[in-house]
Amino acid sequence: MAERIILEATFNPAVKRYWLVSLLLFSTLIVIGIPFLIISIPLFLVISNRTLAAMSATITERKLVVKRGIFHKEEKSIPLEKITDVAMVQGPLMRVFNLYRLSFETAGQSAQGALVSLLGIDDAANFRETILSQKDAISVIGTSTSGQSEDKQSEMSVLIDSVKRIEGLLEALLKEK
Repeated sequence: MAERIILEATFNPAVKRYWLVSLLLFSTLIVIGIPFLIISIPLFLVISNRTLAAMSATITERKLVVKRGIFHKEEKSIPLEKITDVAMVQGPLMRVFNLYRLSFETAGQSAQGALVSLLGIDDAANFRETILSQKDAISVIGTSTSGQSEDKQSEMSVLIDSVKRIEGLLEALLKEK
């Protein structure tokens, strides 16, 4: 059964320029990298186009599905009720390109830092709010169903007490005979 998709992310093409500027800054910091810029820039442009095309993030009714990777494909499915925080970060270079990094942390996560991090989602604030509101909607549904199960448990305990009283009365009647 396929879940209904709530929102599918699109990625800002400015991510490629951000990655390129980061590469250029890094290459100029190390003297060895300067001669390799002639080779690395065209190669980088080809790889960055494919990397961006391979990235996707989809919010369904109950989970966030993140796919990425060209050579090493990775797909992560995070249940929305497990997400504890969605951080929105914008560094100085990201601000130039109007980019944000969304980091998703989950309950029960063993390592420090984000389980999943996405850079360059268009309208990142809306994507974040959609996740948080869908997470809240799930928790409201979960609360109402857990309330129903508590009602059923109390009804069951009343029935068990009633059966015990009947058994006690039957034993008393059998002892009298």
